[in-house]
This record gives sequence, C-alpha cells and structure tokens, in this order.
Amino acid sequence: MGNVCFCGNTSTSPDHPESATTSTKPPTTTKRPATPPSSQQGNSQQERSSSPSPKPKPRPKAKPPKPNPYGGGGGATAARVLDGVVPHHPRLHVTDKYHLGRELGRGEFGVTRLATDRATRERLACKSIPKRRLRTAVDVADVRREVAIMASLPDHPALVRLRAAYEDAEAVHLVMELCDGGELFDRIVARGRYTERAAAAAARTVAEVVRACHAHGVMHRDLKPENFLYAGKSEDAQLKAIDFGLSVFFKPGERFTEIVGSPYYMAPEVLRRNYGPEVDIWSAGVILYILLCGVPPFWAETEQGVARAILRGTLDLQREPWPRISEGAKSLVRQMLQMDPRKRPTAQQVLEHPWVQNARKAPNVPLGDVVRARLQQFSAMNKLKKKAMRVIAEHLSVEEVEVIRDMFALMDADGDGRVTLQELKAGLKKVGSKLAEPEMELLMEAADVNGNGYLDYGEFVAITIHLQRLSNDAHLRTAFLYFDKDSSGYIERAELADALADEAGHTDEAALNNVLREVDTDKDGRISFDEFVAMMKAGTDWRKASRQYSRERFKTLSNSLMKDGSLAMAR
Repeated sequence: MGNVCFCGNTSTSPDHPESATTSTKPPTTTKRPATPPSSQQGNSQQERSSSPSPKPKPRPKAKPPKPNPYGGGGGATAARVLDGVVPHHPRLHVTDKYHLGRELGRGEFGVTRLATDRATRERLACKSIPKRRLRTAVDVADVRREVAIMASLPDHPALVRLRAAYEDAEAVHLVMELCDGGELFDRIVARGRYTERAAAAAARTVAEVVRACHAHGVMHRDLKPENFLYAGKSEDAQLKAIDFGLSVFFKPGERFTEIVGSPYYMAPEVLRRNYGPEVDIWSAGVILYILLCGVPPFWAETEQGVARAILRGTLDLQREPWPRISEGAKSLVRQMLQMDPRKRPTAQQVLEHPWVQNARKAPNVPLGDVVRARLQQFSAMNKLKKKAMRVIAEHLSVEEVEVIRDMFALMDADGDGRVTLQELKAGLKKVGSKLAEPEMELLMEAADVNGNGYLDYGEFVAITIHLQRLSNDAHLRTAFLYFDKDSSGYIERAELADALADEAGHTDEAALNNVLREVDTDKDGRISFDEFVAMMKAGTDWRKASRQYSRERFKTLSNSLMKDGSLAMAR
C-alpha cells in the first residue's frame, strides 16, 4: 500500500530486528481468559486445635484486580499492542514528526485529530486510541486487526491510506489520509439537488471498495454512509471509505457468527449468525437504495422493529420517487438486496452491471425535491420536538423543578448561568450517570435549541426531562396547547408554521409540508393531539438512530427473535 511508516516509543525496549515487510495474515485473536476456579477456603494442611471447638477457617484474601497490561502509565513494562502486527522504531514518537491539532471526531475507543507533518506541512488525520480504553484481550485484538487490515489493503483512490503507526506507553496512534470534505449524505443535502447519475457514481465507488477488500481477503462488515467521506470540499473530490474497525480477514467458504455492524445496514444472515462476505453487498445495496430515495429500505422506530423489517425483506420500489427512477437502477437494487446471499452479485458483477457501467448516461433529472426533503424532514421535526420539550420544561411543577434547579447549580461549575458540554459531562458523571460521552454529546445537541453551544436553564430543564423521562400525558397536553393557539383541538397549518419559524419569522414551506406529511397520519391537513403524542414518542432521525444504537444491545435481538419464530428459517 505504498510507503508506510510504522513506529513505536518505549524507553527501555531494544530495537527488534524485524522484517521491513509485514505479513498480511490477521493477528491471532487472544481468547478471553477463563474464569479462575474459586479458591478453597482454609488450608488443607492447617493444624487442628486441640480445643473441642475448632477455630473458624480464615476467609481467603480477595485478589486485587488484575491491572490492564496495556494501560496508560505502564512505562517500559507495558505490553505493546502493535508487536507482531507492524514493525516499529522504538525511539520515535508521533509528535516528533507530526503536530497534533484540533479534534476532528470521536469513536468508541479513540479520538481523531488533525495532524500536520512538521517537515512537509502535509495535513493528515491521527486517530489516537488510549490504552486505558483497551480493557480486555478482545479490545486489543480488535485494534491489532484494524491496523493489520489497513496495512494489507492496496493503494486505491477509494480507500483511505494508513500512512504511519506509532505506539507509546499511553496510546496507539494511526496516521491516515485526511478526508475533510464531509459525509456522503451531508454533501447531498448541501448541494440542494441530487440526480440518478450522481447516485450511480457513488454506487460505483462503494462497489470498488468492496471489490478491493474482498480481493485481499477482507470483509468490511460496517459499510454505511457515515463511513464514506470526501477527501476535500471540491465538487470532484474523491469519495473514500474511512473506517475498518469492524473489518475481519476471511478465507473462501469461511462462515462467521458474531453480530456486528450498524442495524439499518445489516444483512439478514448476520442476524441469523451465519454469514460470509456477501453481507458487504447487502450493505452496499442499502446505501444505494438510500441514495436514490432518501430513506432506508428497512426502517422502524426500534431496534427490534429494524431487525424484523430486515428479516421480512419487503422492498418498496413503488412510492415516490421510485416511479421516476430507471429500471436499470431498480434492477441493481433488487439484486443487491436479494435475501438469499448466494443469489447476490459479487462486487465485480455490480461494477459490470449496465447501470453502473453507463453511470454517465444515467438520468440527470434531479431527484432532489423528494430525496432532499426526506433527508431534511427529521431535522425540521426535531425542531418541533425541541420546542415542545422547552414548553414542558417551563410548565413543570415546583416539586419537579426543585431537584432540577439544584442539579443545574451543581453542573454550572463557574456559576455563569449556563452549562457547557464539558460542564454537562462532568456534572452527569458526578450524579452517577452511565451515559457514554457520545450520548452526552447527542443530548447536548438535542437540547441546545438556539445552537449557541451551551445550555441555559430552560434548555437544561428540557434535557433533564429527557434523561429522567418526566414527560407524562399532562406534560404533552401542555405542550400541545402551547402550539394550538386557538384551542381548537388541532395544530393547524398556520400554527405549525409559527412553531417552525426561524428568528426572522420565516418558515421553510418544504419543511412545513414534510412535518405535516409525517405527523398528520389521517391526512386532514392538521395535527391532532394523538398525532402529536405519536410524534413525541416516536424515534428520531434514522441517521442519528443508526449512530446511537448500541451494537451490544442489538446482538441480543437474534436470540429473542428466535423464540418467537422470526428466525424460523434454517441457518
């Protein structure tokens, strides 16, 4: 994959006479250590007392918890994560060659920062994985595998390149190409118009990624729009796959059982725990479906609902804009989302499909009116929800407010009457919240109605309501009546326009129509209380939901679905 520098840093380890090339075989996954048998109480060779009443046997001393062998602060004695995966130069540190700047993003284990080459000024990205986060042998094996896979993949325009790897006592650092042009879907929305031709071009790139991975014995297992970024902001910037954290090496005929990936993009055989590389074609098919119509093919408000929809496999190619989409595009979607993995095309066959081959001849008629609207409608609806939450916050009882007021004072560390994200994180930890940092960030984003980067007291009360689930029917009725200005029992179109208006009093008609279309289920042009409650209790944007869904929670679904017959099909 070109010239790649793999480096490490330790104060005492000698240089290892390692080969300049690295095997592309996957690192051996360390198995979880077996639970040790419980210690026997007492000492079998302990002398008995001559007293008629024997002395009680001493209770065994509790063993101290085993320290994380990879943990931060381990110094020279800490185990090395990258040993045996890539060669390294012990005396080099990532900051010797690169200046690490602003944060670009966060994941389950690490944080990615802008990295600038001190000599050439080239801008790259550095993903740093703290060793303290690698709590188990499985965590370590995941990082080793990700590095080995990135090192084994070929130089390809659609694959982000690993440029260097470093390791010190505190963290593993992966230096990669910088992709700062935004996510695939963000680009679509920003353009304001989208065509079938553009969808064909993006589908080609996704298929090329799958072909390159499979040709090198790698199954991606987490293809989704969030994992495709543009290399730059220009219109002709290259689209690249950026995340191989769930990828795995495979051999022809090998089957896998672990449930991994993101719910909306999972193939049915993943839920059945018996799958191979064909799952990547399914995920690519889901992406293509979304590119063409703006919503996922298998959608529901809950994790279990998503799983059931995937297993049913009912594909809707009838509603707008599908009647205006070419038969070639629909043909490819049907093939890629074939329930039987043996009948799906390979990545090479996808690339040879006439619709992809003739991407430049695909219809250039904008699909934007429908697609862009669907991509934006949840954002507008979230605005209505945020306002409703704020109304609820302002009408809580004295008893409900008292506790929240105390909590606000606790979190507002500097006493300036507002809570920043850092104060929110620190405060939630103080009160014993089990929320992970990404979830805290999502809560902050949801409650910060005016988008100024902090929460005032009213916004804080709203987020606390969300956390504590205080919104009962009385609260929802209060919010509904706030929007129902004339007390008619309905939120009329003009009242909804009022609620969605920006600070200048302007309402986006398209956003207004989309909210009505989604919430007004009986299609009478207004929102009843029951429809309002359904909206408030429904799930959020499927894109955000796909980020929030816990992989660990989703893994349990196949077991519960087996019990009620949803997975009755043979594995």
